[in-house]
Order: sequence, then C-alpha cells, then structure tokens
Amino acid sequence: MNNVNDIAPYLGQLLSFRHDLHANPELRYEEHRTADKVAAFLQALGLPVHRGLGQTGVVASIYGHGRSKDNPGRTIGIRADMDALPVTEATGAAHASCVPGKMHACGHDGHTTMLLGAATLMAKNPAFDGTVHLIFQPAEEGGAGAKAMMDDGLFQQFPCDAVFALHNWPSLPQGQMAVRVGPIMASTMRFEIRVRGKGGHAAMPHKTLDPIPVACAIVSQLQTLVSRGVDPLDSAVLTIGKIESGTVENIIPDEAAIYGTVRTLSQATQDYMTEGLERIAHHVAAAHLCEATYIHKPGYPNTTNTAAEARFMAEVMQEMVGADNTFPDIAPAMTAEDFGFMLEQVPGAYGWIGNGPNGQPGVGLHNPGYDFNDDNIELGARFWDQLARRWFAQPR
Repeated sequence: MNNVNDIAPYLGQLLSFRHDLHANPELRYEEHRTADKVAAFLQALGLPVHRGLGQTGVVASIYGHGRSKDNPGRTIGIRADMDALPVTEATGAAHASCVPGKMHACGHDGHTTMLLGAATLMAKNPAFDGTVHLIFQPAEEGGAGAKAMMDDGLFQQFPCDAVFALHNWPSLPQGQMAVRVGPIMASTMRFEIRVRGKGGHAAMPHKTLDPIPVACAIVSQLQTLVSRGVDPLDSAVLTIGKIESGTVENIIPDEAAIYGTVRTLSQATQDYMTEGLERIAHHVAAAHLCEATYIHKPGYPNTTNTAAEARFMAEVMQEMVGADNTFPDIAPAMTAEDFGFMLEQVPGAYGWIGNGPNGQPGVGLHNPGYDFNDDNIELGARFWDQLARRWFAQPR
C-alpha cells in the first residue's frame, strides 16, 4: 500500500514552523508558547483539540470516515515530545535559539513538526476506518511528561489500541530507520549516597572519621556491581557524576556525598543494582566506622516495544525507505525515554529515524552543535500518515 498523499504543498509551512519552534525553545513544563502554536495549527485543520493534560500537553483526534468521538472504531496514538534542553546553542544557524541557555538539542521541535505534517495529510484525507489520537507531550527531558499526561487521564479520555513514537537518531544517516522487538531504550534511575563520619583538623586525622576516603572506597566497590554482577550478555551502566565534600584544605569534613545514575535493560537488573548500591554503601561505610545513607531517586522505565507493534512498524519503515535502509532488530541504546511509561500501559513501538546528513552520522543529541535534519519533516510526516492508514487496513 503506497502513500499517495502529497506533503510537498505543505513543506514550506512546516519548515517555517519547525524553525520558529527551534528559535523559541521552552524547557519542561514551560512549553506554553509551543503548545499554543501546536493547538492553533491543529485547530486550523479543523481538529478538536484538548489541552492541559500533563500541564502543557496537547491532544487532537482525527476521525476517519464514518467515525466520531462516540463511535471511534479502532484507535491508535502517535506521540511527539515538545520540550527543549538547558543548553547554549552553538550551531550558528539562522534559526538558532533566541533564548540564552536554552535550545532544542534533542530534536523535539522536529518530532512535533513531523506529527503536524502527518496531521495535515490525515485531516485532508481521512479515508481510513478508525481514529488517530495525536499526542503532543511536554517534559520528556527529565520531567516524566508522559506519566504526567497519563496521571491526568490520557488513555482514559483518549483510549488507544496501540501507541507509537519516533525519535531522530544522529548515528543513523537520514533516510534510514530502525526499531526492535523488546527494550530499545534503557531504564534509568538516580541515587545519592551520604557518608557520615566525624570531622576535625587535617593535622590530626586519627581523631576523626574521615568520610572522603570512605566515599572513594564506596565508589571503587560500586564498579564491581557491573563488572562482576551483571551477565556480560546483559547491559548495565553505573556512572558517578558528582562527589562533594569539605570546605577548605585543612579541615576534615563530617560528611561526603556521592551522586550517580544507573541504566539497565531489565527490571531484574535494575533491582539487583539498587540492592547492591545500598548494600555496598552501608557495609563499606561500616567497615570504616562511618555511616552511609542511600537515597533512591526513581527515573524512567525501560522503553520496551511489544512484538506485533514493533514488527508492524518495521514493515512500514521498509515501505518508506526500503529494506536496505531499515534495521528491524537494531541494538538497544542505554539512553532513556519516558515513552516507556506509555508502553507499560498500552501496546506499541518506539523507533528511530536517521538524522545524519549526507549519508553520514550527525552531531549527537544534547550537543550544542546539534540540529534536527529538515529532510525528516517530509519523511516523518509521510511515515506517520502511512503507519496510521496501514494500521486500520489490517484485518481485525
């Protein structure tokens, strides 16, 4: 089934929309201008728009011929994220961020624009038997905006038989796409370990319980959780990103703090890492007559694609870019995505669309020199339009 809808007449408008979002980035739960523009675009297409889920989320519904809110038929959700990052842009682009310290360094401006392009195609030609819910989500970057929308009743108000999402992927050249059955993104959680000793004069360490070498010993031992506790065929990443303690050189402090993050591809491995973090912290501290407090900070779950939906997404990818440019069993990444919350409740799939220019990998995500590849506006819009039509054309 080939996509016969022509996106070309709308590309100029969509490109301008993307560049405007890029020049005016908004951080998590601050996407008021972005949501206003998205809602206005959808309303201009004649679509019913619902606002306020997850504070700044926007949802619009496209009903196929003969379908309505009271008679939606089969339903799917397609999600695009909208928020930017606290990064100072260094692209030098004409549409570069006008807001100091903020930029769309992850391409969410492009994700939003791709879905608006698909909305345009579907609204102009709703020749399908079902309902598409377009989900424009805030706060993917550390704010769990997907969960916030769900907590506000997203899937109760807009039930979905399946839900889908795409993320641009700079390590793939533009024109390639990828997906996989099972986990495609890792779960993530953060932690803090506070080591309590007894401070004193640096010249008399024997009268103190110095928490700094104890914290260093804990950090060293934590590395064995992955190297000696995780199956080499599994994956886990433990990173200590911050250690803080003390005030000046000649004072041994009372306390030292360790901050880190863990990423895994299964709940069992995350549970093992969590237990191990607390166990090692307590016992290493106790061995040095100190105390340790472990503070767990839950993050995002695994983004785990269900088999039927991932295989279906791969089929549509192959139709769009060809079998040679589709990777239906791509290796997972240890980055995290709050779309995983949606996949815990609704079957679905999350895939990647290549972002690298000229057949080469591109600048990485969260980099000051990153920019979304505008060639994906057309491909992404047509892909979402094709995926929706193909979904409803499947036998019941």
